[in-house]
Amino acid sequence: MPAVFERKADEFVDTMNDLLNELSGRNDHRGECTIEAANLVSAVIDADGRHTDQELDTWVETLGRKLTPPMILTPSQLRDDNTLGGSAQWLTKPSTMFDLLVKADARDLKRRANAYYTYALSVAHATAAIDLVPSTAEINAIDRFRTTMLHLMDKYGVPRPGQPNAPGTAQTSVGSIPAEAPQVELPPERSIEELLAELDALIGLDHVKAEVRRLTSLLRVQELRASANLPVIETSKHLVFTGNPGTGKTTVARLLSQIFRTLGVVSKGHLVETDRSGLVAGFVGQTATTTKQVMESALGGTLLIDEAYALARGGENDFGLEAVDTIVKFMEDHRDDLSVVAAGYPAEMIELIDTNPGLKSRFTRTVEFPDYDTEELVAIFGLISSKKEYHLDESGAEALRVVIESEPRGRGFGNARFTRNVFEAAIGYHALRLADVVAPTVEQLTTLIASDILGG
Repeated sequence: MPAVFERKADEFVDTMNDLLNELSGRNDHRGECTIEAANLVSAVIDADGRHTDQELDTWVETLGRKLTPPMILTPSQLRDDNTLGGSAQWLTKPSTMFDLLVKADARDLKRRANAYYTYALSVAHATAAIDLVPSTAEINAIDRFRTTMLHLMDKYGVPRPGQPNAPGTAQTSVGSIPAEAPQVELPPERSIEELLAELDALIGLDHVKAEVRRLTSLLRVQELRASANLPVIETSKHLVFTGNPGTGKTTVARLLSQIFRTLGVVSKGHLVETDRSGLVAGFVGQTATTTKQVMESALGGTLLIDEAYALARGGENDFGLEAVDTIVKFMEDHRDDLSVVAAGYPAEMIELIDTNPGLKSRFTRTVEFPDYDTEELVAIFGLISSKKEYHLDESGAEALRVVIESEPRGRGFGNARFTRNVFEAAIGYHALRLADVVAPTVEQLTTLIASDILGG
């Protein structure tokens, strides 16, 4: 790992030095850039408070020796002096260097801060990869560091990495829009930052986004260790998604599969959706064949099994259990090129996982998708309607809030699907309202008012 780590640190120092030279007109900022790298690495090491011998040795050999004056101490000396103690705070706010780059980008419309972001995260992940098992605290600290940088870019109107447009259009996607079926020719592979930018742009789902980012970081760390021929701990790609319909499970599964592809975890990155009806046949012996065919179609990508708990609902003689057994075996035989996401209601998904020891050992990560609140559903309505070139006037927006809040939020609440249904009904009432208007204006043709939403 020291060779890989040193290369990542050198790339950061070299790139930042070039950017600062460009800004200042001077020839060398290498000293400041080395200090910046040392601060970053110290902060990640300190995030879990462990300060292992391997972490401290790596810090000294790759960065400490390059400081002025050099800091060449043994791990014991560094711990005795608590040299890195408290360094984790450095990750909680933008550094002076990053702040300088962001403000310069805002002034002359360049993307230097994007370069800092990319290389700094590369160093942070390489730091977490020094130990065999990166701690949860380190992964969480890296995620907070990422968020801190993105918020400063947003504040000054600097486009985020992976986003071609200005950050004023952050909420541009919604989980209610179904993912397209896999194509024969997959689209070009996208960068991690482009995929994470699309994830960040989803309305709501803050906890879900954080879980996906943490899993992505963990896989990046393991990838760095593998590239250095170091031992790695296998990280499961199989997940349980729980929550009501219309909460974005399909959209997140699609993005996750593409993230897996970019990281080299799967080969294609497509999403195949199915449920009990697509896996279970009506005769003895057919279910295994049918299930295997569906699993094979998902190889290289992600299989999303909606309402997966239904596979265990028919009792001991039901063919659903045969499907479960086939899924477990296929997951084991193709563990390197397949991700399976089982989705459904929380309690029922626990029952399903308990039906087969193989499921329990493979589905070790559960992500809960909460219901959207009223304002998030209003925003989703706005996204759906804008794509069809409609918009709400003030009375329409208020009526929409009334309709949303009057809908029971119990089990099975449709969330974004419910909102889409409200929109489609509003379009029908809007058409009836304008039926007798001889020459409606563009404004009339595109504006939804309260009566359209309320249906009268």
